[in-house]
Amino acid sequence: MTETTRRIVLATHNPHKVEEFQAIVAAARPDLEVVGYDGPEPVEDGVTFAENALIKARAASAHTGLPALADDSGICVDVLGGAPGVFSAYWAGHRKDAVANLELLLDQLADVADPHRSARFVSTIALVRPGRDGAEQTVAGVWPGRLATEPAGVGGFGYDPIFIPDGQDPAAERTVSQWSAAEKNAASHRSRAFAALLPLLAEV
Repeated sequence: MTETTRRIVLATHNPHKVEEFQAIVAAARPDLEVVGYDGPEPVEDGVTFAENALIKARAASAHTGLPALADDSGICVDVLGGAPGVFSAYWAGHRKDAVANLELLLDQLADVADPHRSARFVSTIALVRPGRDGAEQTVAGVWPGRLATEPAGVGGFGYDPIFIPDGQDPAAERTVSQWSAAEKNAASHRSRAFAALLPLLAEV
């Protein structure tokens, strides 16, 4: 870290999210160093992405004394009324088992055919700055697509192996797990939310 580099903590214990955010932030703000959070996890009892993101960012900022970012994200399936949504990480139980979550979602949609497999990844990012009244803001990014009938690819994490983003060549569609990290970081729900967040980081 140089003398001009400032630190901002990302409120997650998920190393994949830390790596993803480090890459996204570095591309736009090389003067900001994203560091992982090693403090206690707060109870995420919000019922929206924004509520849970703020809960996590407040806890990380209070614990570290640093400005904090928190992402609350998930996959929203239209035929399921927007579920799993905020329950995406716990869809198959409180173990946060990504494979079990994915398999359960596929099983629930086993008899659902296109065009009824539409879904979207949603990311809400909260920014909390310590010692400043009202210094809490949230932004959101949405990545539309649909769900594959079986996993494909080895990259990414979570529901990436079954999410097919919109806008691809119909003859060469791929799941996010078949994309490179650079491709994902340029188009994902988190990168879209970060684009909305960028102006707010000017005050960090």
